[in-house]
Amino acid sequence: MKLIRLLTLNLFLIFGLLLSTTVAASDFSNKKTVKVFINEMVKKHKFNKQYLEKLFSRAKLYDSILEAIARPAESKPWYQYRPIFVTNKRAQGGIEFWKKNAKALARAEKRYGIPQEIIVAIIGVETRYGKHAGAYPVFDSLATLAFAYPPRAKFFRGELEQFLLMTREENFEAGKLVGSYAGAMGMPQFISSSFRSYAVDFDGDGKRDLWNNPTDAIGSVANYFRKHRWKTGQPITHKVEVHGERHKSLITKSLKPSHTQLELLVNGVILPSKLEKDLKGKLLSLKKAKNAEYWVAWNNFYVITRYNHSALYSMAVYQLSQKIKQGYLKQ
Repeated sequence: MKLIRLLTLNLFLIFGLLLSTTVAASDFSNKKTVKVFINEMVKKHKFNKQYLEKLFSRAKLYDSILEAIARPAESKPWYQYRPIFVTNKRAQGGIEFWKKNAKALARAEKRYGIPQEIIVAIIGVETRYGKHAGAYPVFDSLATLAFAYPPRAKFFRGELEQFLLMTREENFEAGKLVGSYAGAMGMPQFISSSFRSYAVDFDGDGKRDLWNNPTDAIGSVANYFRKHRWKTGQPITHKVEVHGERHKSLITKSLKPSHTQLELLVNGVILPSKLEKDLKGKLLSLKKAKNAEYWVAWNNFYVITRYNHSALYSMAVYQLSQKIKQGYLKQ
């Protein structure tokens, strides 16, 4: 009997420790940096001080958020990253999403000039078409990262400021909105600054709803890409062959397409024919299990990287979009 009681007690202790690694009691309201932030919001944006203090007093610090941001999927090599997103199941989901929202997608392409398959693929990569949009309270996520994650504290304090402004403008309850561990929201996973700048009321009902309204999500993604200078009709990327060693000098961390076609050719990159004369590109090397594959990314690929500053992310979006488009056109 004593042994059973001891085992039971140990199980309770272990369970409690597991919980504590996920959510910790908040001490936000006692942090000096939080008090400074609150005073700044009151002075700069005329927020009610008691309202903000109440929000912070209820907020929770999530250890699981700090763990997640330390190991993003983009840290994986391409051959491990691609199978996460470019799958038959996700492509089939995209085909079904396209069918259900065909009118909104066609209208978005006509108004903004963004290919329908790219819009679908973004929503597919981000949230599986709205099925996995996150369950963290957005205020808590941003507070955790703004005041307990020094490497990017400045960025997330800016997003927390944008979030509070967004909730006031849209008449949202700040404590009730949910999203990803990094504070991204809705089907397209817009961060707060992106919501304020690019979200649109695409169905004209007077609300910008990215959580439950696929029409608004579609229009908002299209608007995002247009504002980031998508060039309608231009290519996105081409898989290429390389020869020699000179091409290695073109592979850098920068994602901006800055090399002329002549520079690419001179450095051993074999380009497709009939490209627009003034197109500039960026050579990418994507790691496979035993070697690498090479792609030249053009302006529109760079625009996709503005959504997530990762060549792997953008390539996954592109390849998923092509898989979805092929399946959709066969229907």
